[in-house]
Amino acid sequence: MYIRKDDLVVVITGDDKGSEPRKVLRAIPEKNKIVVEGVNRVYKHLKPSAKNQQGGRLSKEMPIDASNVMLYSPTLKRGVRVGFRFTASGQKERYCKLSGESLGFVGPPKPSRATSKA
Repeated sequence: MYIRKDDLVVVITGDDKGSEPRKVLRAIPEKNKIVVEGVNRVYKHLKPSAKNQQGGRLSKEMPIDASNVMLYSPTLKRGVRVGFRFTASGQKERYCKLSGESLGFVGPPKPSRATSKA
């Protein structure tokens, strides 16, 4: 999955579709889902208890499928498609398919992927 926690994404389908970027709060790669700030909000009704004497409704974000968002590129100011590539040092990085700019590294360098100039 190419989306990680603290990334900025743009929601492209569903009720919360919009152009403003939002922050990813949590990624769930096993289910290919993410939790995005302010998206897919539901109400959880709480009964009065010793801990919460008032009771009431608690609003919280629920996971959405990762295919419903695009990673946000700050230079292009829009959602972009993402690819993976290895640098010359063997470091895996995400990159914007439109402009080719780097969107951050993904883990430690792999010497087996490094290109030698010998």
